[in-house]
Amino acid sequence: MQKFNKHIIQSGETLKSIANLYGISESSLKLFHNNHCKIEDQVLIQLNKQKELFLPRTAVSDKNKLVKFGHGNRLLFQPENSSLKYSTMITIEKNGQKNELRYDSSVRWIKSENGFHFFEIDRISDLFINEEQVNEIADLLAYKTSKVLFPMQISVDQQGKFNNVESTDLFKERWKNIKDEIYKEFEGDIVDEYCQKIEKVLEQPNSLFIFIKNDYFIRTLFFGIYKKFNQDYQTEMTETFPVVNNAIEPSYKIEVEIDPLKDEDDLINIAGTGKLYDERSRYDFSNGAPFSLIIEDNPVMNDDGNFRLKYYLNGETQLSESLYLECDINLESRKKVSVVVTILTD
Repeated sequence: MQKFNKHIIQSGETLKSIANLYGISESSLKLFHNNHCKIEDQVLIQLNKQKELFLPRTAVSDKNKLVKFGHGNRLLFQPENSSLKYSTMITIEKNGQKNELRYDSSVRWIKSENGFHFFEIDRISDLFINEEQVNEIADLLAYKTSKVLFPMQISVDQQGKFNNVESTDLFKERWKNIKDEIYKEFEGDIVDEYCQKIEKVLEQPNSLFIFIKNDYFIRTLFFGIYKKFNQDYQTEMTETFPVVNNAIEPSYKIEVEIDPLKDEDDLINIAGTGKLYDERSRYDFSNGAPFSLIIEDNPVMNDDGNFRLKYYLNGETQLSESLYLECDINLESRKKVSVVVTILTD
């Protein structure tokens, strides 16, 4: 992201008048400019033959362009009374094959309690696989049995990160009616298999949590980007993501940067890149190991995986409008998950 702004000096302008225009001191303006310009363009006492001045990124005449931060450059997560709809496209690439899943969801804020925000998540569209509505029996069963989870209530912390699934007893209450509907439409061993799988998950809270935690839409929307940024508007995150099916997700170290100015569309821009940062080897991940099978005092971290994110937040509400998250890991072959989330407008 751009590190500075430029002011084109007009006839009659002085160092003082330009500093007043942007609400900064003459000394701060001169120091910043001299640290970024060529030696011959430095300002000694007053303007001489300079044609432009380098300005701090946050030195703007229109203060409405500035992103609103809390104490210590913390991006604020304030979702109260929000009710939004999103379209999600998930692309999974593995072993040379590529599959795309698409569906729409609604996200409604319910309440704040004990330091957490509570949301209701619901699926509001059919599921499409590779741009076709699901019609294979296995896909239909997976989709219809998953309806027992929606609408679901989740909790999210003050950094906008998914915390837990709430009110799980509702799933068991719904299951009888959904199971009856499934058996009216389908029959055979594959139906019994899917129903038994769902019942097993519903009976085990830990399995249920892992099942929902693997939801790419929820994990992308509530990734936890409402962090404290340093004076250069950067921060470092060590986060996990369910790119592989493992109770202990792969860990990534990610450098994240926020532009302190809103863009021309009044959106807040956040970008990040990172690498896998995990003690487990490719062999460990391929075999579903929750920890490294080799114990070392100073382990060499596995960095054979990449992470990239790009978030665009509403400049006023600071809630997500468009998101892109890409995560990959090298197993026997490279597996990559890409998630695109875009807000739906009426």
